[in-house]
Amino acid sequence: MSEFKRTHVCGDVTEKVQGQEVVVTGWVNNRRDHGGLVFIDLRDRSGLVQVAIDPTQDKSSHEIAEIVRSEFVIAVRGSVEPRPEGTVNPKLKTGKIEIKAKEVSILNPSKTPPFILEEADQVSEDLRLQYRYIDLRRPKMQEALKVRHDFCLATRNYLDEQGFLEVETPILTKSTPEGARDYLVPNRLNAGTFFALPQSPQIMKQLLMVGGTEKYFQISRCFRDEDLRADRQPEFTQIDLEMSFAGQEEVFAVTEGMMQAAVKKSVGVDIKIPFNRMTYVEAMDRFGSDKPDLRFDLELKAITDLVDESDFKVFKSVKESGGLIKGILGTGCAGYSRKQVDDLTKYVGNYGAKGLAWFKVTDSGVDSPIAKFFPEALQQKIVQLFEAKAGDMIFFVADKPNVVNASLSALRNWLGKELKLVDEDKLDFTWIIDFPLFGYNEEEKRVEPEHHAFTAPLDEDLHLLDTDPVKVRSSSYDLVLNGSEVASGSVRIHDQKVQEKIFRTIKLTDQDIKERFGFFVEALKYGAPPHAGVAPGLDRILTILLKRESIRDVIAFPKTASGTCLMTSAPSTVDPKQVEELHLKIQETE
Repeated sequence: MSEFKRTHVCGDVTEKVQGQEVVVTGWVNNRRDHGGLVFIDLRDRSGLVQVAIDPTQDKSSHEIAEIVRSEFVIAVRGSVEPRPEGTVNPKLKTGKIEIKAKEVSILNPSKTPPFILEEADQVSEDLRLQYRYIDLRRPKMQEALKVRHDFCLATRNYLDEQGFLEVETPILTKSTPEGARDYLVPNRLNAGTFFALPQSPQIMKQLLMVGGTEKYFQISRCFRDEDLRADRQPEFTQIDLEMSFAGQEEVFAVTEGMMQAAVKKSVGVDIKIPFNRMTYVEAMDRFGSDKPDLRFDLELKAITDLVDESDFKVFKSVKESGGLIKGILGTGCAGYSRKQVDDLTKYVGNYGAKGLAWFKVTDSGVDSPIAKFFPEALQQKIVQLFEAKAGDMIFFVADKPNVVNASLSALRNWLGKELKLVDEDKLDFTWIIDFPLFGYNEEEKRVEPEHHAFTAPLDEDLHLLDTDPVKVRSSSYDLVLNGSEVASGSVRIHDQKVQEKIFRTIKLTDQDIKERFGFFVEALKYGAPPHAGVAPGLDRILTILLKRESIRDVIAFPKTASGTCLMTSAPSTVDPKQVEELHLKIQETE
């Protein structure tokens, strides 16, 4: 094997090394027998190179070439020569040359793979995850790992230049639920006690600020036991940042610079900074969502104040009950069939809407089952509000504000794709600011944090904590990219009295505070500096940059939608002795 020491990776064997003898190693991507002359496309992480094996040049190599099949691992020694006229492949970096084999060695044979790599996109995801180590050989997956590496490397380099220290925080920590269930780890040495895996390093990074670190970051692993979907995993990665003596502006400046550097390094795209900003109230009013896709301009418009001019009792009753009536313009949709409209009605029904009203705009006016309830002058007022033209269709939803916004926001995104309004090559980063500090939990009849309990209220709203907490705005912010929330952060509470007031507002008892956060509240008494931070989600950002359908496509070894690993069959049962050592008993389920 010593003479087969690799001299070049496959992708570097180009016309620049023509005439040289090289040694390459890799996997057989495919093998073609042309009546004696055998061609092998050899693949490694860097790309493909064609190997030509002529029986008249080396009989033993040709005999080996007759044996090899896809995914065999081989080594080849040979000379780099130009391809014969008419056989150049312009799609390949190495397409102008081939390696004339002088010696071929099988380093390891392979069973027939469970799927052909070039056809993996047509194979079930479950099969690809079961054989992830084979799936990872695909150029598409290697690209994802390389982009992930480049993004993280650029992040580290940028933050290092800004004076940040990378600090690791504990994986085994205390259970302090932050909106999802914790993953618990039983402690063998102390029966009946448990560690928790961190949902985020939130408390620890704030304690680092109390400890004088001043500028901290970590590319951290986080764990949440929650229902999964395409953009969620039980374990995920976030870029965690925290800064002392800083507020929103400082966090924005660092995050924008970091994103600019990392996006350029990883995918070669220049993004403009500073990013746009929009308040939560404006985002909900115009787009019905706190994470609007701003690659297209379609906006929701309210007609709540106009319904009094109509005789439509459905809209009027919604307004009287404190609801909203909003609409959205479907450009060129007036030709939609009854079935298409029914399908859209079912679609918005998934978001709580009880119905979908509509106006079809024609050359002669408005065509709609509800048009008779709207005087012609009012019809024209609504048409002008939406800037609708003949051939357009206006869709309306009337309901509680959260239902109206959720359903029309979903319809907006659907129309954006259906009408091809979205610029698929655009990266639109926007900060959403001034979120509500609290939401109201109808079931438990209490307020609860919209982000987390360590978010500082806006100073000008502090007086409302005692009288009307749901109107308090927070010093929190989300970074939205192409309609997805990719980062969330806030100015933190550094005053122990304010922190305790927040805990009490969300109805935590003294015992709750002591048991769950006692160590943290105590730390705030010892000179905690003002501080703020943010946590971009690495997996979600990469999914968008690479235009992948799921974050599973940018993670080396992801879990399925049900939270299992098909490759290792985890989670799995363990030896009963291990359970006994942990002082646990397994309860049988029916």
